[in-house]
Amino acid sequence: MGINERQQQIIDEFSAMADWEDRYKRIIEYGRKIAPMDDQYKIDKNKVKGCQSTVWLHAQLNDGVVQYQGDSDAMIVRGLIALLLKVYSGAAPAEIVATPPSFVDATGLAGHLSQTRANGLAAMVKQIKMYAAVFQAMQKSGQG
Repeated sequence: MGINERQQQIIDEFSAMADWEDRYKRIIEYGRKIAPMDDQYKIDKNKVKGCQSTVWLHAQLNDGVVQYQGDSDAMIVRGLIALLLKVYSGAAPAEIVATPPSFVDATGLAGHLSQTRANGLAAMVKQIKMYAAVFQAMQKSGQG
């Protein structure tokens, strides 16, 4: 399943919820369900700059696809990470680089986040895409 199909699943799921309180609860639930990030990756190098909360993001290229791990000290932010991981983890670098997180606008999430959280979400997306761009460059040069 590609990134766009995974985004559509999230859009469908959130569209079925009547109010934002339910959607926030679901985001927090997603955050509770993501696999814990290995402590070895909770280092300064993996901190996402531009987030008010502490956010770590680590990426590895395995068999031509990017596997992401992420964590945060804030539950809502951890849920946002979980949504991004659901969308982008397991995809090829070129697909990640080429595909914007359209689910953020399509679900109305963009309009329901505080300015600091929206900035943090944008920083997480930027970091995800930066990792993918590096892996894509490595693949093109024969290192990936």
